[in-house]
Order: sequence, then C-alpha cells, then structure tokens
Amino acid sequence: MTHKYVYLFNEGNAEMRNLLGGKGANLAEMTALGLPVPYGFTVTTEACTRYYADNKAISDDIAEQIYDALSKTEAAAGKKFAGAENPLLVSVRSGARASMPGMMDTILNLGLNDETVKGLAKLTGNERFAYDSYRRFIQMFSDVVMEVEKAKFDSIFDSVKKQNNCTLDTELNAEHLKQVVAMYKELYVREKGSPFPQDPRVQLMEAVKAVFRSWDNERAIVYRRMNDIPSDWGTAVNVQSMVFGNMGNDSGTGVAFTRNPSTGERKLYGEFLMNAQGEDVVAGIRTPMPISELEQTQPQVYKEFVKIAEILEKHYRDMQDMEFTIERGKLFMLQTRNGKRTAAAALRIAVDLVNEGMITKKEALLKIDPKSLDALLHPTFEPESLKKAKPVAKGLPASPGAASGKIYFFAEDAIEASKRGEKVVLVRLETSPEDIEGMYASQGILTARGGMTSHAAVVARGMGTCCVAGCSEISVNEKGRFFTTKDGKEFRQGDEVSLDGSTGFVYGSALPTVEAQVSGNFATVMQWADEMRTLKVRTNADNPHDAAVAVGFGAEGIGLCRTEHMFFNEDRIPSMREMIVSKDEKSRRRALDKLLPMQREDFIGIYKAMGGFPVTIRFLDPPLHEFLPQEDEDIASLAKEMGLTFEELKKTVAELHEFNPMMGHRGCRLTVTYPEIAEMQTRAVIEAAIEVSRETKKAIKPEIMIPLVGEAKEFEFVKKIVDETAKKVMEEQGFKIEYLVGTMIEIPRAALTADRIAKTAEFFSFGTNDLSQMTFGFSRDDAGKFLDEYYKKKIFEQDPFARVDREGVGKLMEMAVTLGKQVRPDIKLGICGEHGGDPSSVEFCHKIGLNYVSCSPFRVPIARLAAAQAAIQAK
Repeated sequence: MTHKYVYLFNEGNAEMRNLLGGKGANLAEMTALGLPVPYGFTVTTEACTRYYADNKAISDDIAEQIYDALSKTEAAAGKKFAGAENPLLVSVRSGARASMPGMMDTILNLGLNDETVKGLAKLTGNERFAYDSYRRFIQMFSDVVMEVEKAKFDSIFDSVKKQNNCTLDTELNAEHLKQVVAMYKELYVREKGSPFPQDPRVQLMEAVKAVFRSWDNERAIVYRRMNDIPSDWGTAVNVQSMVFGNMGNDSGTGVAFTRNPSTGERKLYGEFLMNAQGEDVVAGIRTPMPISELEQTQPQVYKEFVKIAEILEKHYRDMQDMEFTIERGKLFMLQTRNGKRTAAAALRIAVDLVNEGMITKKEALLKIDPKSLDALLHPTFEPESLKKAKPVAKGLPASPGAASGKIYFFAEDAIEASKRGEKVVLVRLETSPEDIEGMYASQGILTARGGMTSHAAVVARGMGTCCVAGCSEISVNEKGRFFTTKDGKEFRQGDEVSLDGSTGFVYGSALPTVEAQVSGNFATVMQWADEMRTLKVRTNADNPHDAAVAVGFGAEGIGLCRTEHMFFNEDRIPSMREMIVSKDEKSRRRALDKLLPMQREDFIGIYKAMGGFPVTIRFLDPPLHEFLPQEDEDIASLAKEMGLTFEELKKTVAELHEFNPMMGHRGCRLTVTYPEIAEMQTRAVIEAAIEVSRETKKAIKPEIMIPLVGEAKEFEFVKKIVDETAKKVMEEQGFKIEYLVGTMIEIPRAALTADRIAKTAEFFSFGTNDLSQMTFGFSRDDAGKFLDEYYKKKIFEQDPFARVDREGVGKLMEMAVTLGKQVRPDIKLGICGEHGGDPSSVEFCHKIGLNYVSCSPFRVPIARLAAAQAAIQAK
C-alpha cells in the first residue's frame, strides 16, 4: 500500500499535529467541529523530510497524491482548478508543528493566469477585483517562490498610482490594474529569463517546494535555535480554497484573539478590514478597525464569530488566535492556534483558566514558556518608540532587559558619570574582573567580543543588568574612546545609545524604557511550580545584595559563590597584588592576613542574606595574572604605588603569562603550589559561619568547593588542608559546626574518574561552562566567531554554551552521577554553570537525578518553572 503523504481536512484531527503541522491539524479539527472552513488538504511533514532525502525533489507518488487531493477539493468546492469558467483558486501556507514566524509567507490567489483571471472577472462581475487578485498573486509568487525582490514590484505599483494621481490602492480601476499586471509580468521576464508560469499545476508544485525550502532558510534556522525546535521535524504545507475578502463592502478579513494577548483580559481582541485581503491587515496600508465594530457593520457575522470564538477556546482550553475572512456576508475560518502572548498575559490567562475550571494547575504550568518570565523581571522599551527605532548593530542577547545611557569606555569613567547622576552604558572590547565596579554603575553593557558565557554575560546576568555581548558589527577603539558601526557611523564617549538585551539590538539614541511589573499572578504561578517540582533551585551570587535579590525570587541557597570577585574591590586588590608579587611564603602570608578579615566579612554578609540556606563557596579559581595590569603604562603606575621598580613588576607579569591560561595555573593548582591561600579562605569561611551561627542561633553549614580538579589526589591534597584548618579554627573558637567539602566537575577527566573522587568528595557541582569548553575544545569567548557557520551548515543546532549538549557533555555528566552514587549513595549533586537557568538543561538535570540547579538571581523564577515542568512531564 502506498504511504499516505496528503490528507484532506476532513481526514485529520488535532492529535495528528506531528504529521499535519499545527495549522493543518487545527484546520482538520475545525472541519470536524463543523465550523465554516474552506475546503483543502495538507501535505505532511513526512513529505518534507522525503523532499530533502530525495535531493530537494517532490517524488512522483507525492505529486500524484497532491493532484488527487486537488481533484477532491475541486469536487467539494464545485469549481475547477485552471478552469476558465469557474476557477478554483487556492492559498498555500507553511505549517510546522510549532508556530514558526521565520518561515515562508503565505501565497494567495494561486491558480490565476491570463485566462482564469477573465473567468474570475466574469463570474463575480467585478473586473477590478479579478485583476487586483492577479497582481497580488504575481507579486507574492515572484517574491516568495521565485525570490524576485518585492521592492521592485512595489516601485512599479507606486509609479502607476502616481501616474494616475491615485493616493490609495483602492482608487486604481481595472484598467490601471491590467497595466500593473502587464508591467509585473515584464519584470518577471527580466529577472527570471522566462515568462510568468501560466500552468496552475506548475504554480502549485513550485509553491509546495518553496514551503519545504523555507524550512531551511536562515530566519527559520535562527528561530529553531532560539526556540528548541529540532531540524528533523520538517514542515507541512496547507493548500486551501480561496475565499475573498476583497469582493466589495460586504466582504472583509481579520485577525482576532479570544483574550487580550498583551494583558490576558477575558475579552475578544483583534481587528478587521472590509474589502481587503489578509496581507492588507498586516501591511498597515489601511488602518484596520477594532473587532468590536464588526457588530455594527456585519451584526450576523459578528454574532456567529463570537460563538465560534467561544467554541474554539473551550475546545482547545486555551486562548486562541484566529484568522477569518468574510466573503459576501458569509464567515469563513482560515486558522486557529494557541495565541502568542506576553509573559504578563500568559500568567493571567493560566491563572484565570484554572479559576474558570477549564484546566488543572499542572496544565496551566505547561502553558507558560519559562524563558518568557525574563520580560517580567527586567525593564523593556516603550513599544511605540521601539517600533520606530532602527538598530545600528546587532550582537548576542547576553542578559535581558532594556537600557539607555551615555557611553563610557573605562570602568573608572563609568563610575564617575554614575556619581554625577548620568545613566551609563559601559562599552568594552571585552570585560574583565577589574571592570566589576564600572559594570555595577552601568545600566547596560556592550562588548565587541565574547559569547553568551563570557565574563560580561555571566556577571551582567548575575546583576540583572542588560548586556549585548560579542557585537562584532562594531569596532571599538578604547583608547580613542569611540566605536564605529559597520556602515561607518561613529559614536564617541558621552553619546547616547540603547541596548536591548533580549534581542541583541543596539540603537543609536536613547529610547524610553518601561519598568518591569510583577503581578499577583506571578506569585500564584510560582507557588504552583514549587508544589510540583523536586529539583531545588539555588543561585550564583558573590555578594549579599545579589544573594538577597535571589532569595526574593525564591532561591533556596547559593550554588556558586565566586570568591575571586571579592578581591577586585578597590580596598582589596592592593593586598591581593602584594600576595602575588611576594617572593616567599612569609610575605605571602602577611598579605593574606590583610585579606582574611575582608573575606570573612563577605561571608558573614552572604550567610545572613541567605538566612540559613546552604551556601557553596568556590575557592580561588582564575589564574593570578588576571589581578595584574598588562600594559606598560599601567605596570609603571602600579610599580610606583607598590614601591617596586618597573622592571621587577614587569618580570612578575611576564613570569605569570601563560599561553593558555584557561588550562593553566588556576583552581586547585594554585593551592597545590600555595597552600596558604586555601588556609586563609578556609579560615574565613569557618570563622564567618561560627560567628553567624552564634548570632542568629541558626546552624550555618558551609559547602567548600574546590575548583578544577582532574585527579582524585589533587582533591585529597586540598581537602586535607581545608580539614586541618577548619579543625584548628573550631578548637580556637570552642564552637563546632558541620561543613562539606566537594568539587566542581568541569574537567572531562573528573567525570571519567568520579568514583575515585567521590571517595573523599561530599558533593559534586557541574561547572558546565568549562566542562563544555574542554569537552568541545572550544574557547567560549571565541567560539561566537565561527558558530554561526556551524548553525548555517547544520553541524550544530544549538549553542553548546547556552544549552547542555546531551550527547557529549551530558553523557559525561550522567557518567559522573552514576559513578559518584556507586561510591557515595548520598552524594549531593548540582549544576552551577550558566546552563542552570536554561529550561531545556534544567529538564536534563531533573532527568539524570541532580538535587539542585543554580543560576543567576534573575533566572531563578525561570528555573523554578522549568523544574516544575520537568517533574510534570516525567510522570
């Protein structure tokens, strides 16, 4: 039996979404519900997959099924495709199983040619309507299917309007439109070297191929990557009998939602145009009317539409986005789907649908995209201003939010400007830990280099500050204090720009922003999520302020406190540098003694902010050269400050230089070389815990994390120092506390030998930023330069630094979990890389049995909802 690749609308249903795509499944379902849906059929997603397997060709058996379905549609409609008397015209639309705006635009009026246009004119008694439909079809087909630039057709159309003194499209008469059609066909010949196709069957087959091709266009590939849509799904094609909204004043077209997609209000929302086709509503050539006014112009149609809207919402148990056409006073439904909505609307609709008894709490949670919550927690641009603004550059959307301000190129300048009350955008080639205070003083951060897990991106997300990273479309001259866009526009220090951290766009002026507002629905949804999830959610925080913000967002501990960030403050870095340039242990200890009380106070503040929740403190991780200047001018200035000669300090900087610092003298390797560093940090951790335990009467149980372990003996060496120092401090204080010592699994060898490490390690935390970097052999700061080519060429579908690579990195994680539990069944397992806030990665962490995920403070609600969804879907 021949495999079925084509289904009439009356042969399918909503359950066949994977095969028919979302649009096709919903058209079939509406047909089954007895709603007025124009006849048609769907070419399945399997046909798309077969098209690519057959080297981008439609096989004879699929073509035969398409023509057979077309014959049945002709019979049902009582019209003839390519018929000169009563022609059947169709629309062709793409329809993947997930809604994908990046794909092919709709083609309307397919089937028109020089003969059928006359038949249509005669049949309707409206020559103007027939030629208006034909010119639209030629332009759409040429643009969408044959890739002839749309602007060239617009230019012709505008010239004919001008020539005939017409302001509106509707002022052109049939003769004018015949002239437009002739000129369009001439343009087609010039562009393609052959006449415009007159055979409707050829038109149809070329349109089907174009839909399949659009599955792989650049926009679609980017959209799939952003929305976790696999490339092997393919798209379906929907071929539907045309109904005409442009047949006169008793005809029209519109789009409506069963609830307001911006606010979630339970009220029909949408707009329509009389005597128009679908693209007129979208194109903005004429101003549409609100859907409520349809009651005055077409009361019977409005009444029927309201009834259908209620039927569809109750049937799908969700807010619906519907497209409709009115042809000579008769209503037709062209599409329904679960409507796109703002985050605020999503929460309100979810809560309302539960309160209305339409869905359960579990179903409500699954209807909300966790990533959309970002928009509720950060400022956004005022929508009307954003519509009018044109970007001057685009980078990576590294940390969400909207920021406007004057640009400054050095942290010190940014701090000073902030003190003067200015709004600041810090622009850097790339940021380093030395820029921390300048980053705190800024509304937004823009870097020319770096990826989604670069220093700028990670720190900005932790602070909840808007950041656009890796913006290779700008050339930054830090010394000259200016940057240039690729079209040569120059922006100097003090000029105003705006950054959209949710899209990566940079705008060349200050745009007004709207502050984030969190409603009571947010708290309700978060409460439901907490009831469902089993994964704990912690935060990555290095100071009491960030820790307190995270607790406000529902964090249940700190999964990563990076101690090195504490050493870059103005009052500490001199002691840190003194320790680095010391030539013997005694001098190093003297410098560390100065750092001890500062580090202890930091931990006291963090323990208090966390109110008894667990705190994982990672010992010093970065290579020491990061704390010293690299330019001669800065080295000379620091040498003078430290009472050293330029040559002495320059020699130290040269000695610390490494060809690959990421794999160099850092992490636990620093403690192996300088045990006194771990002694000081342990003393600070334990002394702070004892002080807070005494003061608050709450048992503080610190978790000390040793970074960059690749060998069990490394860990044992450092743990011995930690245990001996902790014992000594507790004896001195006469106060005993519990603490854990564990490690970050961030080197592949650590995952492979996790059973050996687990003999002494009491917890594992997956540092997936470095683990991904070392597993792939990519530098996360440089990979952005070539990853785009990997996406285009389908080597990668996703950014491995934004989403856990389950096949490679994930396999190492699973292995470490299994090996660790074999040796220590109660081992605590978590993740503290940036993947901890990515919904897909959270679901993977749930699947492999981690106890918690940890992410930046503003991603905590996202992780809470994602963890709940993972638990619901696993059952």
